Amino acid sequence: MGTPDFSVPALQRLAAQKDFHISLVVTQPDRPKGRGKKLAPSPVKTAALDLGLDIYQPENLHTKEAKNKLASCQPDFFVVAAFGQILTQEVLDIPKILPINIHASLLPKYRGSSPIQASILNLDKETGITTMVMDKGMDTGDMLLTSSTPISEQDTAQDVHDRLGFIGADLIVETIHQLLDNRLSPTPQDHSKASYVKMLKKSDGRIDWNLSSRQILAHINAMTPWPGAFTHLNGKHLKIFKAKTDNSILGHDSGVIFQCDKEGIHAATGEGCLVILELMGASGKRLKAGDFLCGNKIDPPVKFDL
Repeated sequence: MGTPDFSVPALQRLAAQKDFHISLVVTQPDRPKGRGKKLAPSPVKTAALDLGLDIYQPENLHTKEAKNKLASCQPDFFVVAAFGQILTQEVLDIPKILPINIHASLLPKYRGSSPIQASILNLDKETGITTMVMDKGMDTGDMLLTSSTPISEQDTAQDVHDRLGFIGADLIVETIHQLLDNRLSPTPQDHSKASYVKMLKKSDGRIDWNLSSRQILAHINAMTPWPGAFTHLNGKHLKIFKAKTDNSILGHDSGVIFQCDKEGIHAATGEGCLVILELMGASGKRLKAGDFLCGNKIDPPVKFDL
């Protein structure tokens, strides 16, 4: 059970195992996409079609029809990765052995829907994947295996997302093999150390120039590709994709652009300064700062709208 790109490597890796049989791929219904709002399949559906697997796309997995469909497969395991629907205990009880979730954090840290962004925002040195036994709580089930990956200062949420997708693919195969060989026992989470993260919304992308340059860089990276880090200059919306920190000691207020050169757009922050390297304005094109300045003249000092 999965829907977005994150879930695809796990599906492909499971399908490649000669000792596994995927009886059914469950994914969200086709949704309108793009300017034409034409119905488009989920990445998981596209991958499942390429693999020649049976696909089921229920709007609601809790109907009698849906539960009968799942039960008719007589599955040993459910493997769930960013499916997009909450599973009731009645559904979780269907597999003969276990329902397993591939979660994109080192649990019990960052339960919820935006763990990758949270790990970058909080300047964590590493994140990872946890395979866990699903229960009716929000990522509260017993842990099976974990695997970690470092987070660099330049990693965006997309970068970490892509790495974790492949790590999760390896880990779910290892998890199932160890369970089948009786080499793995579920371990309860330490609920006292749990933290929760909410689903992101577009407004979460707004940059707070009073933060330090390192925190703002982390914010930009965490919001890329969605919802996108943004700010306003003279009432115009600017989306920032790439930047770097410069911890020079400056005498400018937070949010003041004090220099524009071939390196980029230099802005003061609450601590140090940020050099904006790639951004998008009204043209709708992602541009290097130098190219942006050719068509959008900025005369320092000028302050971002706070």
